[in-house]
Amino acid sequence: MKHLFTVFSLFVLLGLKAQNPTWSDDVACIVYSHCTSCHNPNGSGPFSLLTYSDALSHASSIQYKVKSKEMPPWPVNNAYRKFAHDRSLTDQEISTIVKWVNNGSLEGNSANAPAPPVYNTSLQIPFPDLKLKIPTYTIPNITEDLYRCFVLPTGLNVQKFITRIEIVPGNRNIVHHAQVFYDTTGNSSILDAADPNPGYTSAGGIGVNSAVLLGTWVPGSSPIFVPNGMGKRLPSNAKIVVQIHYPEYASGQVDSSKFNFVFTSNNVRNINDAAVLNHNSNMVNGPLFIPKNTVKAFREEFIAPANVTIISVGPHAHLLCKSLKSYGITLAGDTIPIIDIPEWDFHWQGFYNFKKPIKIPVGTKLIGEGVYDNTTNNPHNPNTPPKDVSVGEATTDEMMLFYFSFLLYQNGDENIVVEDLDHGIHHLNCVSNDKSSIESAQESEFLVYPNPSNKTINLSNLEAYTIQVYDAMGQTILNGNDVKTIDTEAWSKGIYFIHLKSGDKTSVKKILIQ
Repeated sequence: MKHLFTVFSLFVLLGLKAQNPTWSDDVACIVYSHCTSCHNPNGSGPFSLLTYSDALSHASSIQYKVKSKEMPPWPVNNAYRKFAHDRSLTDQEISTIVKWVNNGSLEGNSANAPAPPVYNTSLQIPFPDLKLKIPTYTIPNITEDLYRCFVLPTGLNVQKFITRIEIVPGNRNIVHHAQVFYDTTGNSSILDAADPNPGYTSAGGIGVNSAVLLGTWVPGSSPIFVPNGMGKRLPSNAKIVVQIHYPEYASGQVDSSKFNFVFTSNNVRNINDAAVLNHNSNMVNGPLFIPKNTVKAFREEFIAPANVTIISVGPHAHLLCKSLKSYGITLAGDTIPIIDIPEWDFHWQGFYNFKKPIKIPVGTKLIGEGVYDNTTNNPHNPNTPPKDVSVGEATTDEMMLFYFSFLLYQNGDENIVVEDLDHGIHHLNCVSNDKSSIESAQESEFLVYPNPSNKTINLSNLEAYTIQVYDAMGQTILNGNDVKTIDTEAWSKGIYFIHLKSGDKTSVKKILIQ
């Protein structure tokens, strides 16, 4: 009996050990897939997570942040509408991290850990067609939020279409958000000349009514990109004007934000960005005014005047907002879910790209709904005790906007692939306890370099295989066998996908042609 008890105890211990996650076998893969794009030495995160020692130093914080779902930042409701480039963790991934910390944050066999990703630069567009930078600007002593606009000549005397925009804050501690416009009137230059310091102050937009929005950056944002065959028009001789929001605590600090642009030389369809649903023109139960000690719901409506395609949506509100939701109701009575953010977070907002563009039929009623809490129950309420709050640009004011990136619909738009298929290192296998499944995935991995590219793509770590390359529209660009080098010099700039099959193993890589 004693011998049987010893054997039984051994099996129990082995079982507990198998269920105890380690960094090498279970956690590193999750962190590399979801966290290190920001948490690397060149990234926007406050610390790096590329090594076991990095993660061990922050284990308790990591556990708290992922358990509360504060990190990775992804406030949208995935059950309502899934978006491309989803940063969120699954319940199983969260459970794995929580168990890892609770059981001592063990490293495990370091030989089993996946190779950490390499981040050679903080830039995600290292070779842009146009690089702009604001003058080095020292924020003056301010007692309220500052909205400073900077006029940046492009030197372009011909029209261009923008396919990618990267906004790089010079000082992430004080750049709350940034918006990029273009101005063809010259009025922004007049406003700039009237102010002796770099730029000029304008809270409501950039002070030019006809200015066109090109993109927005908030903490956690990725570069703005558009599907193949589309672009954002930049007229000849237009001035780029950037509006940067500096909070009141930024006094005395210095900023030198940068802006990178990639163009296409092809004829493409023009994308528009506008706050289609907004508190100024289509709020049906306005105005947007939240009396102190009240919770109020608001609704905005807009009728689509034509068949349109929307490729992304960007809700915007301030600190009193509790939730935002948008959807469409067609003339046939069908509901088109667009976005649902059940727990609004002012500090994590931006544009969300649909996995595939959405068709909005003519006559569809676009609806925006928002709930605002101006009571002491709202921990983000900037006023203690609560005060009446109305529309305004300051953080302590409120707004309710739903920006859409849209264009006139063409047949097949809803089939365009936007989702990044190469989401992360072995992402689909990260929480598996079956090491053979991860090893099988590793065997099917192949290397693509350089990526991004503008001349050739090389493939390695391969045996016998077939290959197919297709663009974001799903059109086949190349079919072949055992291809080692691909000439891409004649390809249009944009995103492509390499689909490789070797025996019963398949893998997909995303490549960017610049």
